[in-house]
Amino acid sequence: MPSDFSLKAMNAVHRVFLKLTGGKVGWRALDMPVLRLTTVGRKSGQPRSVMLTSPIQEGSTLVVVASRGGDDTHPAWFLNLRDNPEVEVSFQGAPTQRMHARAATPEERDRLWPLVVADHKNYAGYQTRTAREIPLVLLEEPSA
Repeated sequence: MPSDFSLKAMNAVHRVFLKLTGGKVGWRALDMPVLRLTTVGRKSGQPRSVMLTSPIQEGSTLVVVASRGGDDTHPAWFLNLRDNPEVEVSFQGAPTQRMHARAATPEERDRLWPLVVADHKNYAGYQTRTAREIPLVLLEEPSA
């Protein structure tokens, strides 16, 4: 499983790559659009950003997978948004927007998971590595 250090290093390299290319390259990975998710740290209260892929988009809702490479623990960003679901998202380099994050309901996950793994088999492999059910997170426009 990836260590915290390796996950942070990969994210840092990705951000540097985006900066060096002026945002022209790096907004797609593994045939998926990339987004920057900013949560509020549950312990620090400070903004925490991570680069993630979104295997599915339904209208204005973006779906991300809290896989952490099939690790037995949830990624820190998932724990952060669980405690504070108000997040900021920059999707494919567009201006940052405020969004509301929530874990998919069991019914939503039952519908969406087959769509995720149909085109992105790596997620199915991650699920086989862990006993925890890998959450799907829906990033939605905030309600008025």
